[in-house]
Amino acid sequence: MKKGRDILRNMVSTAGSEPSKSAGQPQAPHKPAGAVRAMNLSLGRLGDEAAAAKELRVALASGDKVVELNTAQIEASFIQDRIPTEHDAALDELISSMRESGQQVPILVRPHPTKDNHYQAAYGHRRLRAAIVLDRPIKAVVRQLSDEELIVAQGQENGPRVDLSFIERALFAKRLGDHGFDRDRIAQALSVDKPETSRLLQVAESIPTDLILAIGPAPKIGRPRWLAFAELLKDKAASTRIAQAIAETQFSGIDTNDRFARLWVKGQGPKAPKKEAGGKVRTRKGIVLASVEKTAKGARITVTSEEFAQFLDARMGNLVEQFEKENASGSDH
Repeated sequence: MKKGRDILRNMVSTAGSEPSKSAGQPQAPHKPAGAVRAMNLSLGRLGDEAAAAKELRVALASGDKVVELNTAQIEASFIQDRIPTEHDAALDELISSMRESGQQVPILVRPHPTKDNHYQAAYGHRRLRAAIVLDRPIKAVVRQLSDEELIVAQGQENGPRVDLSFIERALFAKRLGDHGFDRDRIAQALSVDKPETSRLLQVAESIPTDLILAIGPAPKIGRPRWLAFAELLKDKAASTRIAQAIAETQFSGIDTNDRFARLWVKGQGPKAPKKEAGGKVRTRKGIVLASVEKTAKGARITVTSEEFAQFLDARMGNLVEQFEKENASGSDH
């Protein structure tokens, strides 16, 4: 039996080689009909499908089989990459999609290193959580992975899709470092270069982990604002105000980006009171001769009229003398 590709080629050849009406008449240049062009496109798709089938055969031959597992058998990766949040819109959307259309992409797991008949997830943690909520088994590829291979697969599944926020990637990098992985392996796991790895670690090491977890993933907050926040925390008074804000009952109920914004404002402290407005020295006709600005330390007089400045200069000695007399007489009582 001929392969589907050969059959399609024969169909195309037959459709495109209609005999001429007269052997003596010249034939017009052949232009493929619409149906023929569609068949040609189908040949290309058939080639793609054949390549995909080949890759699948290679995967199956290497032991990468898609199986259904009970979610109770699967634990999360030994290093957490996401920051849990009570309001995860992406998870809610995934649950809805899986409820209606089922699980489209399997997760990747490895046999648990210490528990028989159990597994550890490399990636697909949201799909795993969705399956748990829906009380369904989970489709998974089971592969033998070392610790390093697992975290590389875990990081690279999220990194290229920019699926993790800046602070999630920073905290993931710190956790990898705490687990003993070097900078090269951390950079590989996150699909970033060494300078970016250093920037991620700089932030995660400057801000307490429990504070990061209290704020949450904050996807709208980038590196510059997190660095400024780290500088703010160096002020003990600011750190105290931030801790008090986190302890407020309504704090955990607000959006993760709003949590960061609230703590930033709280860390700044109460705004300094505005300087007390001073008055204007005017003539009876309303012409401004000078202004008086009151401050915490006293007052500042700014003379705007050159004539008035000359007037004060000529009489300053008399004014000081008059002031001393009045002050002295007032102090006698």
